[in-house]
Amino acid sequence: MSIPKNIQQQVFRFAACLALSAGLMTSSTVLAQVGVIQMVIAFPPGGPSDQLARILSEQLGKELNQKVLVQNRPGGNGALAAQFVTSAPPDGKTIWLTTAGAVSINPVLYPELAYDMKNFAPVSLVVNNREILVVNPKNVAADGAQFVQNAMKPKEMTNIASSGIGSMPHMAMALLAESTKVPFTHIPHKGAAPAITDLMGGHVDGFFGDVPGVLPFIQSGKLKAIGIAAPHRHPLFPDVKTFDEMGIKGMDLNNWSAVYVSKQVPAAVVNDLNRAIRRALENPAVKARLSATGTDPQASSPDELAALVQSDLAKWTRIIKAFDIKPE
Repeated sequence: MSIPKNIQQQVFRFAACLALSAGLMTSSTVLAQVGVIQMVIAFPPGGPSDQLARILSEQLGKELNQKVLVQNRPGGNGALAAQFVTSAPPDGKTIWLTTAGAVSINPVLYPELAYDMKNFAPVSLVVNNREILVVNPKNVAADGAQFVQNAMKPKEMTNIASSGIGSMPHMAMALLAESTKVPFTHIPHKGAAPAITDLMGGHVDGFFGDVPGVLPFIQSGKLKAIGIAAPHRHPLFPDVKTFDEMGIKGMDLNNWSAVYVSKQVPAAVVNDLNRAIRRALENPAVKARLSATGTDPQASSPDELAALVQSDLAKWTRIIKAFDIKPE
């Protein structure tokens, strides 16, 4: 029994529509399948990066309709986290939430880095983290300009702590020295926590920290903020001037965080992740939670993130060479 031609055409059109719909679903929800996404960070639980990861992972899981688990892989200056991501199957189920240091400072600082950024693909910027100069409340400097003036006095040895050689706080101190021609004494520590402890104890004179990391100490009065290393004042500290406002140029630092995946991950998966991250960061509740920590949530395209990295690499290459900064 033959099927009438008009019925055949209707069946064909219906099948074509089904195929098209399936194709659209496959391209727009590549990751919407049963499984767990691992969000890898190179920091231990409890710090600002861990807090960011847990806020983002919660909403990202909702956007992708599956569970996103945070994996803390500290050690090796980011190497353990990076290697974990590249050794995982390239299906987009293992993503790297990393900071600027691992991407744009370490590749310049370390001659033999244990990971290669050529093996990663950028997905999206997640947050901007501005650096703020803090001092002990007993310090007489009212702002960054006065801090610099005091450091220029004869026989005055002004030291600035950092969270380690080549860290973003170290880069901030070097930028300040480059701009002001003041030879600050660098006091490296093994992490931000001991540097902040020394500053509160009066053992060092200053510290550049990410706003989220020093926010509680400023709010409690244990530290005093005297300068923002950014183009604009910070919304949580409207009375703290930028260095540019104080006549100190070139102080623009951003210890951003961003998401990367293995370079072997298909472009469709990268695009799917990018769209999900954008939706997560546009969520009003997520935006409010992140902003309250002192960070600035902002998504980007993969190309925009790649351009940001190239700009940072040029800056940190100049600074590392100018100050002959060597890794420990």
